Amino acid sequence: MNRRPARRRTAVATATAVLAAGTFALGAGVAGADSESKGEKRAKQGTKTQVLGLFDHWNAALRTGDPKKVADLYAKDAVLLPTVSNQVRTDRAGILDYFEHFLRNKPVGTKIESVVNVLDRDTVIDTGVYEFTLTDHDTGEKSTVKARYTYAYEKQPDGTWLIVNHHSSKMPQG
Repeated sequence: MNRRPARRRTAVATATAVLAAGTFALGAGVAGADSESKGEKRAKQGTKTQVLGLFDHWNAALRTGDPKKVADLYAKDAVLLPTVSNQVRTDRAGILDYFEHFLRNKPVGTKIESVVNVLDRDTVIDTGVYEFTLTDHDTGEKSTVKARYTYAYEKQPDGTWLIVNHHSSKMPQG
């Protein structure tokens, strides 16, 4: 009885099984990587939607007229370069001071253009153009200020997003 063909068949069958298992594992790995990429994209898209909602939350805090509610949306070490002040605000007291004055004009913001950059799962930047309708607290006269803005947000350990940097400047006249 010649055992070589049997050994050869066993070797070929084993090699085929190993190759098939390897191919299956590779396919599963590639499919898993694909799924993770799509999942990451979905997570980023969800974050972009969430970031756009953060402005709505900030704008609603403005409408309360309470500078503390607005300042609570900023991290302790946040930097605010405000629209209608030449002073850089680098602590809660400075941010509160700015909003105590700014809120007297009953600002209502509207985004005109927004670009969200998701840097990672805990850091995002929202940049664009917005305008504020302001009401003069003495005369009641309304005016509109169009401005460029940048908000940098960081996700806190408790899951809330806080503003760590906010720059807003009036649009140049042109």
